[in-house]
Amino acid sequence: MPATAPQAALPQPSATDPRPALVCFGDSLTAGLGVDPTESYPADLQRLLDAHGYHYHVINAGISGDTTKDGLDRIQFVLNHHPRIAVVEFGGNDGLRGLPLPQTQANLSTIIAQLQKGGVQVVLAGITLPPDYGPDYIRSFDAMYPALARRYRVRLLPFLLQKVYGVPGDMQGDGIHPTAQGDRQVALNVEALLRPLLRK
Repeated sequence: MPATAPQAALPQPSATDPRPALVCFGDSLTAGLGVDPTESYPADLQRLLDAHGYHYHVINAGISGDTTKDGLDRIQFVLNHHPRIAVVEFGGNDGLRGLPLPQTQANLSTIIAQLQKGGVQVVLAGITLPPDYGPDYIRSFDAMYPALARRYRVRLLPFLLQKVYGVPGDMQGDGIHPTAQGDRQVALNVEALLRPLLRK
């Protein structure tokens, strides 16, 4: 699995940008592993929001290799940005490592609860696992996301890579991470999820 990047690699809170912060908080799928930083989905999301007249400052708080536990350890970093909205995308690395699902769900639950306590509107992006992990494990894994969305009444994108996974040219050779072309579709997926929460 990709090594965790140093904390210094993440953007620091800006006192000069007057726009509300919108934090994309996750692992390598958010960080943009394997593509140029300007081609990650958060960078594409910024361009979409700008083009549609939504004045938000998108912050990429993705770190490759992060599990839900790593995300929980970084929650204060996100809160320091005082975001209006956070897109939470974690769980893939937990699943790929076969970590206990109750702990993964508990970590995600705490991440969402702490963000909401901080006044952040949360949206949740789910992911799934390769078929060789077995149908029972995958079924339980996939069920985490709608259960959390119902519990915390947050908007849910059940599969971050919808219209990307399996599309020629949209996935890198590892079969896990999107190409630059795929990230453009991911940004469209996320923008559609966010749209009811956005204000011009």
